[in-house]
Amino acid sequence: MTKEELRSYRLNSMEEPTDEMLQAIMEGVAEAAKQSSENAKKEVERMKREAFQRIAEIKEQQSRGNAI
Repeated sequence: MTKEELRSYRLNSMEEPTDEMLQAIMEGVAEAAKQSSENAKKEVERMKREAFQRIAEIKEQQSRGNAI
């Protein structure tokens, strides 16, 4: 099944998808979920690095006796 065929198909009660269509749909959903999960993990790691960096900066300021 081509991507164009898959894009043109819409689930509705009038038309049952073929096994090939269902497989292609499920593979597309799985890939989208995997990509979304990877993006979320990367964002969490970025946020952690920023937080650790900010904490290190605050500790450095405090060790020098400077108020925040």
